Amino acid sequence: MAAETDLRRPGIYLDKFIYTRSGSTDMETRKVQVTGGSTYTVSIPKSWATANDVGAGSEVEFYPEGDALFLTPKTEEERTEGTLDVTDLTGEELVRAVTAMYVSGFDDIVLESSRITTGQRRTIREAVQSLVGLEVFEETKETVVIRDLLDSSELSIHNAVTRMRLIALSMLEDALAALEELDDDLSRDVIERDDDLDRLWLVVSRIFRATLRTPKAAEKLGLPREVCFDYQSSARQLERIGDHATKIAHLTLELEQPVPEEILEALEELREEVAQVIDDAMDALFSEDRDVATRVANDARKSVQRIDEDARRIDSYLRNLDPARAQLLGLIVDSVSRCGDYGGNIAETALQKAAPSP
Repeated sequence: MAAETDLRRPGIYLDKFIYTRSGSTDMETRKVQVTGGSTYTVSIPKSWATANDVGAGSEVEFYPEGDALFLTPKTEEERTEGTLDVTDLTGEELVRAVTAMYVSGFDDIVLESSRITTGQRRTIREAVQSLVGLEVFEETKETVVIRDLLDSSELSIHNAVTRMRLIALSMLEDALAALEELDDDLSRDVIERDDDLDRLWLVVSRIFRATLRTPKAAEKLGLPREVCFDYQSSARQLERIGDHATKIAHLTLELEQPVPEEILEALEELREEVAQVIDDAMDALFSEDRDVATRVANDARKSVQRIDEDARRIDSYLRNLDPARAQLLGLIVDSVSRCGDYGGNIAETALQKAAPSP
């Protein structure tokens, strides 16, 4: 192989080629040359070509992203496999380990041990059931193979975040409805729905991490990686809103006496304000019109301050209650108010998305 490999692909325009060695901050530049009067060529460093098995006759792929052009060796579609020793893992640690492997993007997850116990197998199945697309594919005495049966390229991060928005808002609304009626069944339903929200959050995280590993994943999604980051950041806020709706439902189960009407009315007004902030922030995030997104997101941010003021007003109503009830209801007011803060965070993300790119 020559010191540097020339790539002669007609129709590819490059301002410059920047190469960063893995684990190093060294940078190299290349001058673009013209051959044959119409073909632009640029050389690539031999060390990179050798490390990635690129030689004479190899094919590479180019992925444009704004004013950047990413180059990667062309490879056949292959399933990625990750292996994990679970000998010392049980319970929540084992669940977190399986979840981490899933979010990291492995198509096949091989769990190994000298002997996988019945308890570990039960925990693994519970973990698999909580993750979208996974199935236990094969089991032996020493291994459990988990396979992702969904094609990640067919998953839509936009649809997943949209679904999270609907679930989070409905959970918050129903949590306050359960509080008004002291409806234990509705409270438990809200708590159960949090699992659906968590599953979608993990799907969004898996898709996002895939876009960080390779520009091919972002191209299949049809979204820039910066937008995928904005969606992932906002999905995190929606997941937290679901957590607080769940907290309200748990607190409602502890209440034994009806909540005074004036407090219920004030809480419902607060929830409506919070829901409006979240809806406006999500509309701004999804808007393709920068001016509209900026205006709507700024309005949502301004509303957060009013939510804080209204929450303090409700706190003043609690002073006339006995300490135990006042404490429980105070926690509920705080959770509703925090949901407004999370909506404000989504609005901030929408503002960043709408801002001009440098």
